[in-house]
Amino acid sequence: MPLSEHEQRMLEQMERALYAEDPKFASALEGSGLRTYTRRRVYQAVAGFLVGIALLMAGMVAQLIWVSVVGFLVMLGCAVLAVTGWRKAPKPGEQPAEAVRRQARPKRSMMDRIEERWQRRRDEQGH
Repeated sequence: MPLSEHEQRMLEQMERALYAEDPKFASALEGSGLRTYTRRRVYQAVAGFLVGIALLMAGMVAQLIWVSVVGFLVMLGCAVLAVTGWRKAPKPGEQPAEAVRRQARPKRSMMDRIEERWQRRRDEQGH
């Protein structure tokens, strides 16, 4: 459940106060969040990629095509996870992109957007 605008403002004020009071502690807390999670996810994807290479080679040596195909698919999946995880990782001292996007404009439901488009079309046609 997303935070209300008031709750988001209060959270931001508390964060600013924490940074002002004890920047060292605040940066230590920041590192344990999303950045650490995405870094760990990228490392796991790299390890999975290496397992995929091993499966690919083992399938070639044992002349089992299905093992090689599985190895290739594991490599492909892990490469996608690593790249997307790396791109989504926030830089140190930066808010996650999702939080910035959420603050920029409030989320509207699909029906609200459809109704808005309908009203715009009616207004453009002069009805």
